[in-house]
Amino acid sequence: MSRALQLARRGIYTTDPNPRVGCILVKNNVVLAEGWHQFAGGPHAEINALNHAGDNVSGADCYVTLEPCSHTGKTPPCADALIAAGIGRVVIATDDPNPLVASQGVQRLKAAGIKTEIGLMQAQAKALNPGFEMRMRHGRPFVRSKLAMSLDGKTALADGQSKWITGTEARKDVQRLRAQSSSILTGIGTVQADDPALTVRDIDTANRQPLRVVLDPDLKMPATAKMLKEPGRTLVFTLTDNKKKKNTLTSAGAEIVKLDAEDRQTMIQPVLAHLARHEMVNEVLVEAGSVLNGSLLCAGLIDELIIYVAPHILGNDARGLFNIPVIKEMNKRFELEFAEIRMVGRDVRITLKPLATSYKQ
Repeated sequence: MSRALQLARRGIYTTDPNPRVGCILVKNNVVLAEGWHQFAGGPHAEINALNHAGDNVSGADCYVTLEPCSHTGKTPPCADALIAAGIGRVVIATDDPNPLVASQGVQRLKAAGIKTEIGLMQAQAKALNPGFEMRMRHGRPFVRSKLAMSLDGKTALADGQSKWITGTEARKDVQRLRAQSSSILTGIGTVQADDPALTVRDIDTANRQPLRVVLDPDLKMPATAKMLKEPGRTLVFTLTDNKKKKNTLTSAGAEIVKLDAEDRQTMIQPVLAHLARHEMVNEVLVEAGSVLNGSLLCAGLIDELIIYVAPHILGNDARGLFNIPVIKEMNKRFELEFAEIRMVGRDVRITLKPLATSYKQ
């Protein structure tokens, strides 16, 4: 199963919006074939493994990181293919949270007389697809916020200068975060200040660019924004009905979504719900300033924080990480836990997760 998980990770940049899945076929303690889901719309991991195994699979064991599908989508049901191949036993890491499957794959295998086990390395399998899990179970994407700061917790000078807080290796690492994300979320303030492209560079994503998402309540986004000239889509969420601004941005390549939210603070949850429901977004990477990150933190909508810490100091007047209300009591602080700490070039990459006791759905 560990090897199957390794195979699944090969699709980390290319399977979106589908989950990353790996599969191994074993007979008489000999590996017959390996397979993984390589791209959305292509054969699933089980099918790829069966196609490489030849005709000697009857009675073999199948190790797969996600419950075999039991419905017909872009491809036929994998459970039926395993049954037809004469597989003798199926070991599954975790159930499929997709309600179209929801244990039906396991039931179909058992009904066919195949010994079926589930739960081996389940935590690792779920961790491989946090966005797919979140979207299917809770109706919103997994939100990962990327921040870069100085040793004294500052993200930019007082006048907004922020290039570059971190070194070359850290910025390359961010490209990997972008590549595994379904979308990149930012606010209009960041667009006006930095004019970012928000594209994946130097990583093979099978020609897939993450959906760029901008929160822009008053449609202040310039039609000359760099991201509107880049490959891929740019979705702009707004609260205004200004047709002139909408037509200008639409002509420049933006897609405009008007929300019925009362103000910018109440935009965030409808945006995430829209991305999950209409765009099938699994993982959102937030690349924004202190205002949007503060709003997400206060709403309990950040599932993971990745902070790159650079070995320099910017001083008291520089800008901080989060714009949040004053905390007057220690028991009101935001509680996090360290998940990983490692060096990236000269910088330190810290991965944190909210404690379960303070996490809000």
